[in-house]
Amino acid sequence: MSDVEDLTGLMPRQRIRDLVLRGVLGAAEPIRESQYQPASLDLRLGRRAFRVRASFLPGGEASVEDKLRTLGWEEIDLEKGAIFERGCVYVVELMERLDLPASISAAANPKSSTGRLDVFTRLIADRSEVFDAVGAGYRGRLYAEVSPRTFSVKVRKGTRLNQLRFRRRGPDSEHDGLRLSDAGLRELHARSPLVDGAISIRNGLALRIELSGLGPSRLVGYRAQRHTDVIDLDRIGHYRIEDYWEPVPARDDRRLILDPNEFYILVSKERLHIPPSLAAEMVPIDPLMGEFRVHYAGFFDPGFGYAPGGHPGSRAVMEVRSHEVPFNLEDGQMVCRLAYERMAEEPDALYGAIGTSNYQGQDLKLSKQFRAHP
Repeated sequence: MSDVEDLTGLMPRQRIRDLVLRGVLGAAEPIRESQYQPASLDLRLGRRAFRVRASFLPGGEASVEDKLRTLGWEEIDLEKGAIFERGCVYVVELMERLDLPASISAAANPKSSTGRLDVFTRLIADRSEVFDAVGAGYRGRLYAEVSPRTFSVKVRKGTRLNQLRFRRRGPDSEHDGLRLSDAGLRELHARSPLVDGAISIRNGLALRIELSGLGPSRLVGYRAQRHTDVIDLDRIGHYRIEDYWEPVPARDDRRLILDPNEFYILVSKERLHIPPSLAAEMVPIDPLMGEFRVHYAGFFDPGFGYAPGGHPGSRAVMEVRSHEVPFNLEDGQMVCRLAYERMAEEPDALYGAIGTSNYQGQDLKLSKQFRAHP
């Protein structure tokens, strides 16, 4: 489209490139083509990291640097790489910076691989009272809070842990107005199935857990081992699964008892796809439905699991942790939901058609750092 200012909704990769050309989105080093996802931009760790005693927000009057000066911290140089220890909290200055106009806001989420390694990551902006959100008109630096919860990890300048989405609103539009209603989801599913079986819609598309077993091995998931070696996040397809994970086989009763504070990788019963004109975000279910949490790092780009004229082709991988007490999951139980959001226009390349689409067509799949089963 020639008149970009008329677009409202989630901005596709070609419009994110426009933001770079206009100086709305800048960086300490040139932005690489591989950072552009169909509906987001991968963010890169900068050189400076700080080990801090606790998580924090700067609040409405302070910058992140102001807060770091008042807190006890240890500066770490990431030029040659450093180990982020499990259970510790780090704040890292990102390479990217923003100069947003009044019509554009931004939101961040961890990348899929980050979530599958249980590396808790949130975006922090100056003078902000919330994580992962950047208000329209923001001008300044960006930071990532990073806290590995299961594995200690090695990172370096340029490592990508989270991604940023950009929304353009019209003068009268709100975020909720950009999300597809339940009625809209039913209408869309009737024209082109969003999942491969019966659909359940309740404040979004409900996803249910697969505990009957996949493939000849009848696995339902993996549980993280407690004591492992460090994982270098830039080593792809390098690590043996058995050195870090315990397989979880299906039980005859199709149940799984989650042990408190253990980390699991599980998978949805449904195969799904995201149409080119939409994106989707995994959001929590009602907390009254159970004392467990599906780690909703998941953002689904346009084209995830998509095949024109075909059937939905990818399962949703879920990062799951029970809190306080053991929790019994049963096959087919609803554990999370997807909220679908309108794109301002279709991306010029869909997920699966770019070189960084690591999880297209997935079933039960660990993060890209692990070797595939033979």
